[in-house]
Formats: sequence, C-alpha cells, structure tokens
Amino acid sequence: MASNEPDHEHREDEEAPAAEDEDTGAQVAPIVKLEEVSVSTGEENEDPILDLKAKLYRFDKDGNQWKERGAGTVKLLKHEETGKVRLVMRQSKTLKICANHLVSPTMTVQEHKGNDKSCLWHAADFADGELKDEFFCIRFASVENRKTFMEIFQEVAESQKSKEENKDATAAAGLLEKLSVEEKKTEDKAGEDKPVAAKEEAKKDTEKADTEKKDEEPGSST
Repeated sequence: MASNEPDHEHREDEEAPAAEDEDTGAQVAPIVKLEEVSVSTGEENEDPILDLKAKLYRFDKDGNQWKERGAGTVKLLKHEETGKVRLVMRQSKTLKICANHLVSPTMTVQEHKGNDKSCLWHAADFADGELKDEFFCIRFASVENRKTFMEIFQEVAESQKSKEENKDATAAAGLLEKLSVEEKKTEDKAGEDKPVAAKEEAKKDTEKADTEKKDEEPGSST
C-alpha cells in the first residue's frame, strides 16, 4: 500500500543554508570625484517682494501676434544696496529667463480688456542679452493674483519716481553748494587782493613824491 505520510528524506543540497557574503574589508575608490559647485543666480543681493506663478507673452511686431515666452515664476526683486527693483521671470522646468528688466518710474501696467486675469506693460527688456523694447502680457491663475501684481508693480514704479526726484534734488543741492563755495572763494580772493593793491598804490605814490621832491631841490653850486 502506498503510504500517505510525508517524505521525511531531506537532501543536503536543499537543506544547506546559503552562504552569506563575506566582508573582506576592501575599499573601492570612486572613479570620478564630484565636487560641490555653487551656482549663482544673480539674485543673491536682492530681496523678493513678489513671487507668483504665471504665463508670459510678448507681442511680435513682425508677425502682428502674441507669442508665448514661457510659464513659470515672476518675481519683483529689490537690490539691497541701490534700492532698484527689477522684474525677473524664469521658465519652470528649464529656468530660462523669460523677462528681465528694471521697473522705472515711467512704467504703467494696464488690465487686459479681453481677459480679467491678464495685464499688459511696455519695458526695455534684457532677457535675450540685449536691450529690446518689448510689449508684455502676463496671465495669472486668478483675478486676485493679477490685482496683486498690478498693485505692487505700480507701488514700485511710484517709489522709484520718488527716488529719482530725491536724487535730482540732491544733485541740485550739491550743485548750489558747490557754486556757493566757489563764490565764497572768489570773494575771499578779492578781499585778499584789495590790501595788496592798496599797498602797491601807496608805494607808487611814495615813489612819485620822492621823484617830485628831487626835481624841486636846487642843484649844488661849484
């Protein structure tokens, strides 16, 4: 009869535990040593006062149409030393610069009549490595973001206008001060020249009197 009991015969090759990897203590040096490299963005000395997601377009005059520049983050950055503010926008994936220009006192931003989430402005842009007069359109995800952008943009432009006026006033004050100093120097020099002139005049009068006196003296008799 066939037995229903399990087969208790074990094979050594099946029961033998797998040998663990032995640690030889050997160290393998990497073929290429990678060093940490610091990457400069050019924004190290600037403080962000605006940071929003958006999509940027520029108007192509030749084709008479809007062309997309890229989708990413638009920032307004204020320089720590000069106080100047610039607009910078980079594409999300490539970080390529879409827009890069200063916010000047003469700039104005307007709402796009055809889209309440978009606005328009002109700028002398340097994104392509040279100054170009560009007409930009930027579209945000919400009306609130568009309003925030416009409000801060206009505030910055107004603040730059005040700085320009203060700069002109300071320059004018400096010019007036310089003129005042030069005028005072001229007056002081004129005051110094008067005694010298009087002294020279008195000397001439003395010499003239001596000459006249000699002429009046009788000649000695022989």
